[in-house]
Amino acid sequence: MYINLLGAEAIPEWIAVSFPIIRIVLAVIIVLMCLALIVTVIIQPSASGNGVNPITGQSETYYGKNKSYTLEGFLRKLTVILAIAIAVTAVLFFITLIISGRQVA
Repeated sequence: MYINLLGAEAIPEWIAVSFPIIRIVLAVIIVLMCLALIVTVIIQPSASGNGVNPITGQSETYYGKNKSYTLEGFLRKLTVILAIAIAVTAVLFFITLIISGRQVA
């Protein structure tokens, strides 16, 4: 018999059998995305001062306006996407943990 962590109602057998496998897959996906996030953050160049140039008074250059089309812009977008994907996958992981509950003898 399986007991849910949220209450004492019984859990269907297919949930009790499939959710541990789903949790393992989600954990592997989280680890792989975390490694990819670490690599993208390490590859990114350090942020330079994005302020106004004190000599010319210009604040934007052609490169600065089109930064999203460069490798640096791509890495920034990839960092945000990976961080959001990790958060969503972690929430799914813990939802499966709460739903499946624990096995009671």
